[in-house]
Amino acid sequence: ISLQGGVIRIGALASITDLLTNGIVRENLPALAEAADHFASDQIRNAGTVGGSLCNASPAGDVAPPLMVYNAEVELVSKPNGSMKLRTLPLAGFFTGPGRTRMERNELLAAVRVPVPRAGYVARFVKFGTRPALDIATISIAIGGVKKGRALHDVRVALGAVAPVPLRAALTEAALEGRALDAALIDRVAATARDEIKPISDVRASAWYRQELVHNIVKRMLTDVAQG
Repeated sequence: ISLQGGVIRIGALASITDLLTNGIVRENLPALAEAADHFASDQIRNAGTVGGSLCNASPAGDVAPPLMVYNAEVELVSKPNGSMKLRTLPLAGFFTGPGRTRMERNELLAAVRVPVPRAGYVARFVKFGTRPALDIATISIAIGGVKKGRALHDVRVALGAVAPVPLRAALTEAALEGRALDAALIDRVAATARDEIKPISDVRASAWYRQELVHNIVKRMLTDVAQG
């Protein structure tokens, strides 16, 4: 994990424990460190890697939503003609379905690149499951934006375990962008987030329960940002 030229580069083999303990991450990307704190157990955090988690492409993966609200992109490398080729993709467009990504057969994920957040950027991450860790997320939510007065600007909202891929919630972002965080707005945004998703029912939760969780937790997160 390194910081150079306003960009934080997280190598694919950085462990989840590295995300939790690294000073660059904790200072600049606290919501990512928070996600790492809820990732499985100490033993799995020591062995599991950022690249492994992202390329596994689980809709419930813990590190994707916070990275997406920090506007991360992935570095993909290949050697098609004996020389190294590098291409980058926004992480928000990397996933195509459960276990599937836009990575080509001859490519490897080398790193994740995250621009250092602007001054005043605040971000929150919440994972809900049966247990705080050692469990697959029933839902996860990351919210970020530059706080100016009582409003958030350059808003990003990312959701996990509510669709075939981790996703940016465009309608929720638009409802929140640039508006004062009063109780009425928070209620509208939470309702927009609930109605924007179309989750499935499975062994961890029904679709209805996931929608209610998103509504209630978005409301709680935005209230925290408004009061903080």
